[in-house]
Amino acid sequence: MKPSPTRPCPMCKVPVEWGAASPHRPFCSERCRLLDLGAWASESYRIPAEGPPDDDAPAPDAH
Repeated sequence: MKPSPTRPCPMCKVPVEWGAASPHRPFCSERCRLLDLGAWASESYRIPAEGPPDDDAPAPDAH
């Protein structure tokens, strides 16, 4: 049987076995999962509304 691959926990970087035996994946523990949830809830993470300006894009025409 092939061993499950591992990935680093997004919070603490501890290797996590990527399989059904890891109930908190991609996190190593419930603590790391809750820390990540708290960071989202407190708006520590942000998703940009727009990407950076594209220097190669033509300027829009002003009418």
